[in-house]
Amino acid sequence: MDSYIYIITALLPLTAGMVVLQVNPYHALIMRGILGAVAAMLYAVLGAADVALTEALVGTMLAITLYAVAVRSSLVMRLGVLQEEGMELGSNSFVEGKSKDHVQQLTNALRTLLAKHYMRLELACYPNPKALHQALLAKEVHATCAQPSQRITKESYENKQSTSLERYPYQTQIRVHRLYEILQTELSSLGTTLIDVDAVDAKDSTEGNP
Repeated sequence: MDSYIYIITALLPLTAGMVVLQVNPYHALIMRGILGAVAAMLYAVLGAADVALTEALVGTMLAITLYAVAVRSSLVMRLGVLQEEGMELGSNSFVEGKSKDHVQQLTNALRTLLAKHYMRLELACYPNPKALHQALLAKEVHATCAQPSQRITKESYENKQSTSLERYPYQTQIRVHRLYEILQTELSSLGTTLIDVDAVDAKDSTEGNP
């Protein structure tokens, strides 16, 4: 009997280490469930049935459910776009338009890139550039994508307008610095320039101080 207890006890640090080492958050959730089951089994073997039941119901089932909801909601990049650019909210379909190919290429590239980091892309359409910009300021979206002529601010293409509009027909403003770091190395050749909005705001506030 003691040998079984030793084996089950040894599984606790082993499964805990596997939880920590997981890169995929969904795999980590699975390992967390196994860890909870092992802990509940150990408590039951040691005669603590009430503790085992609490661990199984609260420490495992309820905790994993809450973690799953949190992971799914946090691993999403919300991209704000203009309706006139030809995107439909929540779908992959595109209407006919002058910029259809550029938008579709960029969107597909974003989905592929974010999938490498276990994230998904969610599109949010806004009727005009002002609403799009306000959504970014209000943090309704993590990023916005529009043609330079339709953007509200000018910081992103100062001194570049004459040379980059043909090569970069779109400009993507990103408010989350980590997303900016992920995207900047892999989207440079897909017809868009990336702007870190937080960095621009920080620079403006610094220059505005006496």
